[in-house]
Amino acid sequence: MTQIEENALQEFVNIVRRLRRECPWDKIQTNRSIRHYTIEEVYELAEAIDQEKWDDVKGELGDILLNVLLHAQIAEDEGKFSLVEMIEAETKKMIERHPHVFGSVDAKTPDQVKVNWERIKTEAGRESIFDGIPVAFPALARAYKIQDRAARVGFDWGNAEEVWVKVEEELGELKEVAVGGTEDRREEEFGDLLFSLVNYARHIGVNPESSLRMATEKFQKRFLYIEDELDKQNVSLHDATLDQMNELWEKSKGKD
Repeated sequence: MTQIEENALQEFVNIVRRLRRECPWDKIQTNRSIRHYTIEEVYELAEAIDQEKWDDVKGELGDILLNVLLHAQIAEDEGKFSLVEMIEAETKKMIERHPHVFGSVDAKTPDQVKVNWERIKTEAGRESIFDGIPVAFPALARAYKIQDRAARVGFDWGNAEEVWVKVEEELGELKEVAVGGTEDRREEEFGDLLFSLVNYARHIGVNPESSLRMATEKFQKRFLYIEDELDKQNVSLHDATLDQMNELWEKSKGKD
């Protein structure tokens, strides 16, 4: 880290500490009270990255850094831990979990790094390979993470083609209960299909959470085009026919 970087970071830390002393809002915050702000900032960063708006990415990273420092300062004020202790603990963890960089362990591929990472975590006393995966994660992201953890210890399909066979099997089971099946069975089979699709996404190198987010944004963008075009024609969205909307939908694809 250069002297300029050190000075900039120290100034930012000092600002956060001053806010905790002098700002009426910051003074009353707790780690729990700002928890949702931190989550929001991470989602805003993800959106900026997806849209490749790099000025926004810079701003959102700054907001996340603010949240990190504020959480640490609140913890320090309450005698839980200090910023230095947090950094030292993370530094120690990174060194321990990268023996291929800071030690003599051989790991030449990303997959080998992942396997070593899981082994080190287990040896450190983790009760389950799934420890640390928040229940509050979005469902697709949690499914992906759980599958990835299991795969790191060798419990995985051999290739994407094998997974696709499972996807087709689950699709068939869903079709069987879609009409006439109980609500519980439909929900169960639909969940199994989604879980299989997440597995397939993992095997072809696609993040399902990001992929679904992009598909949703694309749908919204195209439907907004329909709304705008109908408005130009003085046609209410509620009065428009399906044929009218479908025609505009096809035109919207050329605007992507």
